[in-house]
Amino acid sequence: MEQELEKAIAIRIRKLRLQKNLTLDDLASASGVSRAMISRIERGEASPTASLLARVCAALGLSLSAFFAEEGEASPLSRRQQQQVWRDPETGYIRRSVSPPGTASDVDIVDVELPPGSRVSFPPHAASSGMTQHIWLFDGELEMTTGDSVYRLLPGDCLFMSVGEGHVFHNPGNIPARYCVVLDRRGR
Repeated sequence: MEQELEKAIAIRIRKLRLQKNLTLDDLASASGVSRAMISRIERGEASPTASLLARVCAALGLSLSAFFAEEGEASPLSRRQQQQVWRDPETGYIRRSVSPPGTASDVDIVDVELPPGSRVSFPPHAASSGMTQHIWLFDGELEMTTGDSVYRLLPGDCLFMSVGEGHVFHNPGNIPARYCVVLDRRGR
């Protein structure tokens, strides 16, 4: 299942790049990711990290959630065993797309598990300007950096923030941090 998703990511990046009439060099320049790395990802020879994939998505005009949410057939029900799960090869960050794919909703719900000591950075990008998200922590602890502000979240805490300004998720604890991201794409 994980290999199928990696292949789907490769195909989707190439498809989106070609739909936007971007060369590998154009996408590399816009994303800050090397042409060679994008080519390796598109050929399925490399797995992108969460941060790298977020930069490529931003250059393609998508958030990471929108990149995953647009896959699949429309259905009002999203069964757990059919939800897309993606693991960041660098940090072990696990991302489960909970929202039913292909619906008309502008809200994406994502279940995330961030291993102890891990840090995932999402760069600022204009494509996400106006989009907002809630980060609701269930287990562990989470240090969120957004702009110049740093917030320490404990179980049950919820942080609201803009997506476009960029942010860093850090688990300073010794157990996995499990949290929900509720992303509202209406502002885009």
